[in-house]
Amino acid sequence: MQKHNTLRKMNTITTTNFNFPNQKSVYRGKVREVYNINDDLLVMVATDRLSAFDVVLPEGIPYKGQILNQIATKFMELTADIVPNWLIATPDPSVAVGHLCTPFKVEMVIRGYLSGHASREYAEGKRSICGVAMAEGLKENDKFPEPIITPTTKADNGEHDADISREAILANGIVTEEDYLVLEKYTRALFQRGTEIAASRGLILVDTKYEFGKTKDGVIVLIDEIHTPDSSRYFYAEGYQDRQDNNEEQKQLSKEFVRRWLIENGFQGKEGQQIPEMTPEYIESVSERYIELYENIIGEKFVKADISSINERIEENVIAYLSK
Repeated sequence: MQKHNTLRKMNTITTTNFNFPNQKSVYRGKVREVYNINDDLLVMVATDRLSAFDVVLPEGIPYKGQILNQIATKFMELTADIVPNWLIATPDPSVAVGHLCTPFKVEMVIRGYLSGHASREYAEGKRSICGVAMAEGLKENDKFPEPIITPTTKADNGEHDADISREAILANGIVTEEDYLVLEKYTRALFQRGTEIAASRGLILVDTKYEFGKTKDGVIVLIDEIHTPDSSRYFYAEGYQDRQDNNEEQKQLSKEFVRRWLIENGFQGKEGQQIPEMTPEYIESVSERYIELYENIIGEKFVKADISSINERIEENVIAYLSK
């Protein structure tokens, strides 16, 4: 594809400062900003921020928030029969509204293949992750005999998520055993459904993470996002085995391409490292990759929302919804 010499910087939403009716507070995560409405509803705005290695990069990616929000919404709908979720409505392409929940302080990571963080640990000689054994003789991107659950702590702002074992979660009272068994059951069921949907689109769901919370009534529900390229890794199924047999890199659909670019440019989120310059060309290429991800994962053409004045659009749509 031919690149233009001068790329116009497109509008992105990298920070919000809304004041919605009955707003109690705002929580700003790495990518999402969550508005508490009357201790009853949450208005979750998916920004165009890009984070990698627990660091938010300096430039927004056009349409990224819309893509994440719409993928998550679709998968919430496609899994609601097996796991209840927090979602009520999507009044704007970049916004989800749902029930206020108390989040569990763990993220449930599940891995079907030796990829990403797990493969980096494996390459360092570790044969156990989060207390779960990994067999000898595996190479990067090999399939595990069974998917493994490798939870992480859910870090507060600025801290890194850290691997944690099931035993440590229970021993430290982070989650009760009764609740944790439900989280594990839901995690496996969601991964199974995601794997089936991915296969129907010519993809392999490699690994993903789920977050859960409790409603005021004490019901455990899926919250945040599901099966998006920010929370999940996908491979193209066609040619997967040939690439493994020939020790070639897998064709990926995930945010891993951003991590690779950062690593190649000397950045892994460690102290003293500089984030490489994100040129307009690079930003456009990332936006195009996210659109490709959307179209492959969802199996539909991506329809770009009007981004001429994103903040005003979101504000109008959310206020109209809340005033109903």
